Amino acid sequence: MIQDIKSLTRPELLAWLEAHGERPYRADQILKWLYVRLADQFEQMTDLNKTLRALLAEHFTIKRLAVADVRTAADGTRKFLFRLEDDRSVETVLIPERDHFTLCVSSQVGCAQGCRFCLTGQAGLVRNLTHAEIVGQAWEVRKQLDEPGQLTNLVFMGMGEPLANYENLVAAIEILTNSDWGMKFATRHVTVSTAGLVPRLLDLGRDTRINPAISLNAVDDAGRTHLMPINRKYPIADLLAACRQYNLPRGRKLTFEYILFKDVNDGLEQARKLAKLLAPLKAKINLIPFNPYPGSAFERPTEARIEAFKAFLMEKHFTCVVRYSKGQDIMAACGQLRASAGKDRRETPRIDEAPT
Repeated sequence: MIQDIKSLTRPELLAWLEAHGERPYRADQILKWLYVRLADQFEQMTDLNKTLRALLAEHFTIKRLAVADVRTAADGTRKFLFRLEDDRSVETVLIPERDHFTLCVSSQVGCAQGCRFCLTGQAGLVRNLTHAEIVGQAWEVRKQLDEPGQLTNLVFMGMGEPLANYENLVAAIEILTNSDWGMKFATRHVTVSTAGLVPRLLDLGRDTRINPAISLNAVDDAGRTHLMPINRKYPIADLLAACRQYNLPRGRKLTFEYILFKDVNDGLEQARKLAKLLAPLKAKINLIPFNPYPGSAFERPTEARIEAFKAFLMEKHFTCVVRYSKGQDIMAACGQLRASAGKDRRETPRIDEAPT
């Protein structure tokens, strides 16, 4: 099988060119065609000589993710179902904002974390995405837009736990954020959401300058373990200790995501405990009202409870925003992605089912 050239990192492409007698500067020319101009044929690379273009075509292809389905919500949100080379599939969500688009990107087929409120995790983990498959989601959506430059923001909040696919995540971020030959997403506009893989969270602060978003969702270990089994391995104290050590770029705050569930964690007593937990940190809090789906054991709080929770945190001088998820009518909201397809069944156990 001919290799997808986008599966090569820049050092790998440099090594290949050197082995074939080509000058190193050709690497950045090729990469700019791929990621800046979104070329999908080697013949489009007109500043390369014909011999090199033929050589590239002999050894590589420029693969595109197959768009199996696109659904559009009433609010303009678009959910893409991408079919992968092995017939697996992932979902990616394009969210319209006032003057730009945000893309919710997947990092795995399925998820092993077993969070009890998330539809994605119910099928378990099938496999990690390659860095080319991660980048390919943004690449393909930009190709679909009339004005590709309007896609400016990325959130790794789709299918999977990004930090559980760390090497591919970091390789993808390098391509997505490189300001010379890459896709030029500003690091301040890229957010990686995590359930709290503590060692990798610290690695992320060392290896990148993107924004982490920590999915907290409870104010004590008993409540968080019930919602998120990963808390058994990385309890709240360890998670917050890692947050205090995170190499945060100057002027930024750590984002904490707190999904509100009716009669579970939406009371003022929980708001008080949350404020106490996060007081030592430079913290921004995103409150996310739960997005129901068929068969869910949880419900969405009332608007009055949501607003009371937010008001309390703002009185304590936190930056606090209620994030109302878009695309709920097409199951594209936070926690609703699944990419149900014949082969996307569970092949590995959820984290809470794994042997200890």
